Amino acid sequence: MSPSEQKINEVGRRAQENANLIWNAANSLFGAFKPHEYGLVILPMCVIKRFHDCLLPTHDAVLEANKQYESFRELKVGFLKEAAGYQFYNTSKYTFSKLITDPENIEDNFRDYLVGFSDNVQQILSRMNFQAQIDRMVEAGVLYQVIVDFSAEDLDMSPNRISTVDMGYIFENLVQRFSESYNEEAGAHFTSRDIIYLMCDLLLTDNDIVKDDDGIHCTVYDMTMGTSQMLTCMEERLKQLDSKATVQTFGQEINPFTMGIAVADTMIHGGDPDNMQFGDTLSDDKFAGYQFDFVISNPPFGIDWKREATVVEAEHKKGEAGRFAPGLPSKSDGQMLFLMNGVKKLKGTGRMAIIQNSSSLSTGDAGSGQSNIRRYLIENDWLDAIVQLPNNSFYNTDIATYIWIVNKDKPQERKGKVQLIDASKCCQSRWKPIGNKRVDISEKSRTMIVQAYGEYCTETYEDAGEDGKPIVCRSKILDGISLGYRKVMVETPVYNEDGTSILKRGKKVADAAKRDAENIPLTEEVEEYISREVLPYNPDAWVDESKTKIGYEIPFTRMFYEYTPIEPSVDIAARIAVREQNLMAELHKLFGKGD
Repeated sequence: MSPSEQKINEVGRRAQENANLIWNAANSLFGAFKPHEYGLVILPMCVIKRFHDCLLPTHDAVLEANKQYESFRELKVGFLKEAAGYQFYNTSKYTFSKLITDPENIEDNFRDYLVGFSDNVQQILSRMNFQAQIDRMVEAGVLYQVIVDFSAEDLDMSPNRISTVDMGYIFENLVQRFSESYNEEAGAHFTSRDIIYLMCDLLLTDNDIVKDDDGIHCTVYDMTMGTSQMLTCMEERLKQLDSKATVQTFGQEINPFTMGIAVADTMIHGGDPDNMQFGDTLSDDKFAGYQFDFVISNPPFGIDWKREATVVEAEHKKGEAGRFAPGLPSKSDGQMLFLMNGVKKLKGTGRMAIIQNSSSLSTGDAGSGQSNIRRYLIENDWLDAIVQLPNNSFYNTDIATYIWIVNKDKPQERKGKVQLIDASKCCQSRWKPIGNKRVDISEKSRTMIVQAYGEYCTETYEDAGEDGKPIVCRSKILDGISLGYRKVMVETPVYNEDGTSILKRGKKVADAAKRDAENIPLTEEVEEYISREVLPYNPDAWVDESKTKIGYEIPFTRMFYEYTPIEPSVDIAARIAVREQNLMAELHKLFGKGD
């Protein structure tokens, strides 16, 4: 097992252990809350305890600073942050250890403790609607026990013991448990780390990142950041390339609980919490006018955008001034809207890695919103590569998924071309499935995929995986124009009884019942195609050029299809004959016919 995989497994083990400890607190909620509601309490308490354990070493210093600078109201916040050592603080005299010494006054004391937090922390808790959950715990008489549970000595959530990565995994583990209790899709909240690492490595392959004497300087954006694990991994990868790298991360998230975890750890590690914004990316873009060096994201797919329709449609009407200029997908699935949002957010030299399902490849006829989006990317020469991931790579779905690589500044050898990489067989089985996730993209698999992307040629890569099973990765380089076609309308005239065409104002009258559409590759002349494929069978046909539309699709499966010869009928008959002989022999033996 490689060092990085050992690290991933170690992180997972620690996350499981800590999640088990936290889950014990959920037992105290039994009866007062339904199982699927446990997260309404447990997740905010995780955030609170995380902040508490960070601030505990400087607690007395903050109390002293609060007293010392009481008269300097406008300047006091700065002094309190300095005393705390973080971008947040708590001026309450209480700590968890002090709270549990006074069970009779637990409600008043705990509320006093929460009020002592700085405004940025209170904003997080407010989004989680935590005050309402306190009311429910008080009414049910479980508040004291929950705080006792979180005060356990082995539940230290300080950053010295639990890293940002660990915290993200703990949260993901808890979300999975809560989701299972309510049959929700836990995977909607997070992406596994093996896929994130692959996305990061693809973004950084052959990339001339802005660098000077002070090292790399770049910005990274995730429009559906969840707990910000993708941003954390990108920062980690960049600092592996350059220890002096300056990486600014930006993200937006609509879920208040995942948002809380992301902002909490941003503040804990000295980042700017204003770079993490709450809201619906499609209808409430918090980063309008911003552009970034990297975009990395796993947006939801199969989710309708009816709620955001008014804003989205208004942006579409702005044309290139808006985010959705080329077209709008069907309202039943908004994933390509996130794709276009990411494209808009890229600098002229930027790259994006974004996950989409198979519908983005080919759904939508010529002239549709989906087709026009594909056309926009390919004709602007921004679509660099698409990588098919193995099925069963995600917690919440077993369908085919793909990483789209968008590059606004392709190197010369990639211009006008699109690379397709079939990595569906480049993985290893998990010893223990998690939901629908039954395979991992191991380090060896990831290296092979990145190699295929970097070498940029039509090639098949094969090797033995860590579990001994073969791993295979296939790459094809295509001309972008080969993915386009013209949809032309072929008309047939209405025939008189004598076989002559009916004319109206000197023109043939089209028979609507015999109208036919033909998809003609952009690499072929329409006239040549019609002469070869249509006129020999329908000599009076013609093309109504006013109805011609341009379409683009990416027939991924067809591009990698390998014909398997059908077994000869003689061989099939021979196998059936042997099977029948064996069956009759068994019957004779059973009924004694052979004696």
